[in-house]
Amino acid sequence: MGSNGTATPQGMDGDPDLNFLLNGAELVKVRSGSWRKVRFYKLQEDCKTVWHESKKTLRPKHTFSIEDVECVRSGRHTEGLRKYTDEALESRAFSILFKGRHKNLDLIATTEEEAKHWVSGLDKIISNMSKLSQQQRTEHWIFNCLRKADINCDKKMSPEEVKRFLQDINIEVDNEYVKLLFEKCDQSKSGLLEGKEIKHFYEILTDREEIGVIYGTYAKTEGLMSAANLLNFLTKEQREKVDLTHATQLIEKYEVDETAKAKQLMTKDGFLMFLHQPEVLIMSPAHKSVYQDMSQPLNHYFISSSHNTYLLKDQLKGPSSTEGYIRALMKGCRCVELDVWDGSDGEPIIYHGYTLTSKILFKDAIQEIKEYAFKTSEYPVILSLENHCSVDQQILMAKHMHSILGSALITKPLGEHMPTALPSPEELKGRFLIKGKCLNKLEDYFSDQAATKEDESVTEEEDARDDDDEDHSENNKKSKTLKLAKELSDLAIYCKSVKFQGFGHARTHQSFYEMSSFKEWDALNFAEKSANEFIRHNVDKLSRIYPSGAVRTNSSNFNPVPMWNSGCQIVALNFQTPCAEMDLNQGLFSQNGQSGYILKPTYLREKESEFDPITLIRGPWLKHIEFHVMVISAQQLPKMSEKSLSIVDPLVRVEIHGVPADTSKRETQHIQNNGFNPMWNENFQFDLYVPELALVRFVVEDYDSVSSNDFIGQCTVPFTSLQTGYRHVPLYNQNGDLLSSAQLFVHLMAVDAE
Repeated sequence: MGSNGTATPQGMDGDPDLNFLLNGAELVKVRSGSWRKVRFYKLQEDCKTVWHESKKTLRPKHTFSIEDVECVRSGRHTEGLRKYTDEALESRAFSILFKGRHKNLDLIATTEEEAKHWVSGLDKIISNMSKLSQQQRTEHWIFNCLRKADINCDKKMSPEEVKRFLQDINIEVDNEYVKLLFEKCDQSKSGLLEGKEIKHFYEILTDREEIGVIYGTYAKTEGLMSAANLLNFLTKEQREKVDLTHATQLIEKYEVDETAKAKQLMTKDGFLMFLHQPEVLIMSPAHKSVYQDMSQPLNHYFISSSHNTYLLKDQLKGPSSTEGYIRALMKGCRCVELDVWDGSDGEPIIYHGYTLTSKILFKDAIQEIKEYAFKTSEYPVILSLENHCSVDQQILMAKHMHSILGSALITKPLGEHMPTALPSPEELKGRFLIKGKCLNKLEDYFSDQAATKEDESVTEEEDARDDDDEDHSENNKKSKTLKLAKELSDLAIYCKSVKFQGFGHARTHQSFYEMSSFKEWDALNFAEKSANEFIRHNVDKLSRIYPSGAVRTNSSNFNPVPMWNSGCQIVALNFQTPCAEMDLNQGLFSQNGQSGYILKPTYLREKESEFDPITLIRGPWLKHIEFHVMVISAQQLPKMSEKSLSIVDPLVRVEIHGVPADTSKRETQHIQNNGFNPMWNENFQFDLYVPELALVRFVVEDYDSVSSNDFIGQCTVPFTSLQTGYRHVPLYNQNGDLLSSAQLFVHLMAVDAE
């Protein structure tokens, strides 16, 4: 805490940016060409909330929490600011972008100096918050709720305020229990809790009974845990191969009680602190950074891919936005789609053809892609072009890509000689590949008499377009011949789009640099009826699968798992739609440093592979494992409804997604009225036959006997990236953002079946 009662973030005492934010300043809020209002913004004393005045009488207090901020961008880097402000304001403009579906805040400061204070101050606070340990977050969350419940702000809690506080933290407690708890803590018998009494109340409340039991089993040294006791826990429960030195270091690092630490002992608080460390959570720390071989041909990887990336909502009338590209790229997506049409003023535009979705300029999209492509991952980005333009505008498209992407754009093959396979993600770091129609063969680059086939044209019917033109049959009748500009054709080096004409034809006619796109139904049909043929096809060629336009006008998604099981690399999903399918995508790509590339298992990379996910004949992929999951407890599940009286009745579902034989789900009972610290202690056993392809998804829902359950949070982890033993599971909301203090606590065990 700062001296004036301010909760100053660590290491920011006296920081000029922080002081500026705490004093506040006027900013111009920009919503459109005509809507610009001066508003006073100020950071609250908790250093977690920003307040701004609103002229509406009904809403005098307007605040947002810094926890909800995705990032702060300086300059005119949102569509709104680019559209509605002039370049002269570049140095004074900045935007605050929120997680989930909140609108951006586009702002202009009075001076360049003030804009810098805002951006750098908010950045520092955000980075500070992300470094808080789970323990600190819990405390912060509880203290915030305590402060909110202290209605008369006297720093004391009456029984009514305590009751309200318990509802705020999502726990319904019997009046008798509150009374008992209150009396136990009210040592001064004043009928109010203050200072130490509130702290005592908090400690009783946050006591983790289940942690106490585990701790008690191993704490065999004067009731505390010695390094040897801790080592015993690590090897026996967590199945870790570590030594005594490691255990000693853990006590040194995480023990909170100095006296115990001096004796190299760990208290229960220290043990809990240790169990909350990022490297002790469910996901193996070794898999959080790039741990796979990145030097194999591109087609040996699953590639995180987005469909109609420019859409923010549905496929018919929703907004198109360059924001769609930024969001997908920041999530590690490595293949984005651009649907390009002739713009009325000679500039190519992007939108969903034949629909009412809004339009954006092609060059703006390319500019944003260049800006954000390599912030999350340094591996190559594929630009999947759906070209509907006239030759003139195609030439302009090629020109924009050359001038904006510069040397990062692949414009010719990498080596001196004709390759026999695609280059690797490693060789293509920081580069852009164009996927589209192409008039030449790759071989032509290496022969003297390069074929010029400028007169070749492609009509819409014979064109194996990846978009859903076939769903707009009306327009197909007016089939116009589309000529392909040589300038654009020349950019499709390694990802030349060709029509799929059957596996036999592909074996004899299709080169490794020629790729086909499949509508989800066709792909699912192959995945179910001829999976092994599909796998062999994908051993040396790329396949892109995309959602059906006819059925998915609401931008829903298909299940990507059968496609991955068949070795398909580019399984394109609507990134803008929060859903279980996107959770699976985020789960698969959460490993390998969020690089957007995951090396396929060996049997999906071998020319003569016998693997078939449906029939599961014997082979090296069969590793029968008994997977035991004990769902123990959860902590601080958020409320699902703003109504202060509604309290969640949580249940947990454990789902396995993988080959059909492994796919299954089990569910706990629901617990009445407790989102604060529900306990289940329920055991499930799953049989896994191809663990390498399995994803484990934990879903927490609010049980409803009348309607369908409400989603609270989820976490999806590849089975091969799980750590066994006692693990906390972080939870993510529907948009894939981390819920700051909610978590599950589980015990996992995997044993080879006899």
